[in-house]
Amino acid sequence: MSDNESTARIISTDLQREMSQSYLEYAMSVIVGRALPDARDGLKPVHRRILYAMHELGLTADRPFRKCARVVGDVIGKYHPHGDQAVYDALVRMAQDFSMRERLVDGHGNFGSVDNDPPAAMRYTECRLTAFAQEALLQDIDANTVDFVGNYDGSQQEPLVLPARIPQLLLNGSSGIAVGMATNIPPHNLSELVDGLIALIHNPNLTSLELMQWIPAPDFPTGALIMGQEGIREAYTTGRGSITLRGVATVETIEQRGRPVRDAIIITELPYQTNKAAMIEKIAELVNEKKLEGIADIRDESDRSGMRVVIELKRDAQPQVVLNNLYKQTPLQANFGVNMLAILNGEPRTLTLRDALQAFLDFREEVIERRTRYELQKAEERDHLLQGYLLALGQLDRVIALIRGAADTATAREELQAVLGLSEAQADGILQMQLRRLTALEAEKIQAEHEDLVRQIADLRDILARRERVMQIISEELQQLKARFASPRRSRLCLEDGELGTDDLIENRETVIFLTEQGYIKRMGLEEFQVQGRATRGKAGARIKEDDAIEQFFACRSHDTVLFFTNRGVVYTLPAHQIPQGSRAARGSAIVQLLPITREERVTSMVPVSQFSDDEYLVMLTRGGYIKKTALSAFANVRSNGLIAISLEENDELRWVRRARSS
Repeated sequence: MSDNESTARIISTDLQREMSQSYLEYAMSVIVGRALPDARDGLKPVHRRILYAMHELGLTADRPFRKCARVVGDVIGKYHPHGDQAVYDALVRMAQDFSMRERLVDGHGNFGSVDNDPPAAMRYTECRLTAFAQEALLQDIDANTVDFVGNYDGSQQEPLVLPARIPQLLLNGSSGIAVGMATNIPPHNLSELVDGLIALIHNPNLTSLELMQWIPAPDFPTGALIMGQEGIREAYTTGRGSITLRGVATVETIEQRGRPVRDAIIITELPYQTNKAAMIEKIAELVNEKKLEGIADIRDESDRSGMRVVIELKRDAQPQVVLNNLYKQTPLQANFGVNMLAILNGEPRTLTLRDALQAFLDFREEVIERRTRYELQKAEERDHLLQGYLLALGQLDRVIALIRGAADTATAREELQAVLGLSEAQADGILQMQLRRLTALEAEKIQAEHEDLVRQIADLRDILARRERVMQIISEELQQLKARFASPRRSRLCLEDGELGTDDLIENRETVIFLTEQGYIKRMGLEEFQVQGRATRGKAGARIKEDDAIEQFFACRSHDTVLFFTNRGVVYTLPAHQIPQGSRAARGSAIVQLLPITREERVTSMVPVSQFSDDEYLVMLTRGGYIKKTALSAFANVRSNGLIAISLEENDELRWVRRARSS
């Protein structure tokens, strides 16, 4: 083999260590470079690159729209070496008012819908930056406020972070799945975020719970109700939690020819990220499977003016019960799992509410200082040039003679520096000065500009010297954004926790309960026993065996609790709606299948209770002649295996239990 030929080398390495190292490198690449947002500007790399590419193309809010395909092409060609569809999907989301609390892209054309309809192809749609994105995220990006790095092939420069003026991480939230971790940050209201930031500036010791005075809850772009505060507190104080969202629904009466016909549930707002079309399909599926009762028809009447889903009810349906079942069984009520994970100081961190706000303030303070230094440098350079002008104007005849006598520009520059003590920049400025600036009026303008710059330089140095000035500037800029872009809260906070019990899902109807001598029990609706006319046959209450007879019956409501007292002096409890419903011809169900009693044990008394009040009592009488009075509230919590209501002597049994009042 010749010396010019390269030789291949085999490097021995441990396979496990190599796989582990390679996987970790890949994981960190996904975490930092793709899936998680930066805590400073709240953006993932793809969103940041889209906004910067649009800024570079001059697609500002006051300029015409440009094709999205042009923007996507620039992004993947210059900054983001990934698929065009992934970039377009990210661009589309920033233009959707149902996805973003404050849109960053102004879209023209079909950008999808809340029904999960796909957007039109990028060759058809057009876009530009919103005024909010310009002022809140891209302002001062050319003032050396952030660091720039080379793109993937080193041919372009791109910003590591945008100089955000608002905590975009909390304003529009973020969601993403990385390797071994995920983030899901809810959006918030701009006005409340500004108030919370200003409060934190004035009192840096505020905790996340105290900050909830100004930022009480997330604010979702689709509105809806936020149920309870416990999940919000947990999310804000630990960075993780679950928030219950409930759609907004009202009950209206449908009229025909001026007469009320039936009730209808009108849905006008949905939980965040809920697919309206999929929800309607789910409701229809549950109705067809008989899992959702009381619904006659469902239709979508949504239009440009807003959302309107109409659910017509059957005439005998209870609207609130149907609505509770919709909350329980459909996406009309959903949980938003909060996981406030973001990149902070180059590594993923779970942030509390205060952590997120403080991270933004620290970054904003750095941006203001860098912008101030940049402006100070520009002002000092300009003032240095003006000082040279003023010096030249003071010796105008000498300067003119010196320039006229010089052989070339380089000689004139050197003589100006040597004779007048000017710097190279000042000498160049004088040589480039136009003749019209030698007039007395122009000289006055130069002097006035110099005096303004002296004051400006002193002010900029004062800002850099005093941190309170920096924080004051941050507050003022936040207030300006709030005054221009703030909008009212869309999601309303409800103190209820949103948990639905079984009673909420069942209509509280009047019902009749029958118990036979042989222990068969059933429940029937009171409407089964309509008032009979005189001399009619009547209606059978139950079809029973020849050797059986109805021993007890009473009327109650479906939500009532029924106390079952047995001859052994033990009491059992069962909600009325859990007693099987039967027709007039049905014999009923054996009570031993509902209660943990033996076949020798018999139910001797049943007492329905709507409320376990302290001023009511149960009077118990045994066959042996013993009587006892016990407060009704003592039976409010009966175990599943029963509770001893009265102690009996041998061969005695409980026969009779009735309700009584003390007066």
